[in-house]
Amino acid sequence: MLPSHSNKMFAATNDILEANTMLFYLIGLALLGFTLVYTIVLAFSRTPRLPLPTEDTYVTNDEKGERHDLPPRITTSSKYKDYDIDISLIIPCYNERKRLGKMLDESVEYLEKNHQGRYEILIVDDNSKDGTRDYAIEKATELGLPPHIMRVVNLLRRRGKGGGVCHGLLHARGKYSIFADADGATKFSDINQFIEFMDDAQNKEPSIAIGSRRAVLAEEEAVVKRSLIRRFMMLGLHTLVFVFGIREVDDTQCGFKMFNFEAVKRIFPHLHNEKWIFDFEVLLLGEYQSMRRKEIPVNWQEMDGSKIDLARDSIEMAKDLIVTRLAYMMKIYKLDECGQLKKARA
Repeated sequence: MLPSHSNKMFAATNDILEANTMLFYLIGLALLGFTLVYTIVLAFSRTPRLPLPTEDTYVTNDEKGERHDLPPRITTSSKYKDYDIDISLIIPCYNERKRLGKMLDESVEYLEKNHQGRYEILIVDDNSKDGTRDYAIEKATELGLPPHIMRVVNLLRRRGKGGGVCHGLLHARGKYSIFADADGATKFSDINQFIEFMDDAQNKEPSIAIGSRRAVLAEEEAVVKRSLIRRFMMLGLHTLVFVFGIREVDDTQCGFKMFNFEAVKRIFPHLHNEKWIFDFEVLLLGEYQSMRRKEIPVNWQEMDGSKIDLARDSIEMAKDLIVTRLAYMMKIYKLDECGQLKKARA
């Protein structure tokens, strides 16, 4: 009987050792996997470059061609300064000479009618090669704008759409700031609904108004005209966005978003992505801070001359989206202000 009992104990001990060995093996694999993923995410993470000295200046249609200093860069600790500007319109541009005119005609018509003398337009030119900067200055004169209403900033080294938007917003003077694509694909007068949403917060609560090109929203006034291939691309990207955390916004990539000052200072000083997927990070940072937001249907029509390479840029956007989400989860991207604000609002 004793040998039998000893055998059972030996077998039980052996089972425990095997179980522990398997557990340690699994833990080791998990740690190795985490280390591998962390290393890959770290390798693909992005750091925005600092602006060059001349990039913090602008030119305007004053016939002198002189450079003027932009207002101080907005930081997380900045206090709102009333410049008597209602709306700052930021238009990122890269080789947009042929398409910019429509956007400026429509936006200036609306702004002159509704905010005359109380708006500014920041053209952030991403080192265009087609004379976009000169065209913008000529257009300002053609539209009869006084100097300094339209300000043209030249980025000496390319940063991408997100980098241009971020640079413009961090130097904006408006109570509300909106960025819009240079092609004029979105009907600019739709901004009325954005302003109404912002006015409800009285610039006290950080707020984001998000344009949506999806006609399936509750308000069906918006009419979307898009190619089949772009619909497929948007669906794939939207699926990834949903999986990685932005589940209450139907159209994260619409180039028509408005922010009040409180939202600008809590998001854009900390933005990492300067390429196409920057919109996702903007909304992610807003979500981390429980910001007030609303998705608003807009009239939108696909325009010729898109700078997106469907194959290349779709892959890059998917990669950047995954890296961005994992980088925040793994604390590679850190934003202490987000954690503090979220706790304060809880």
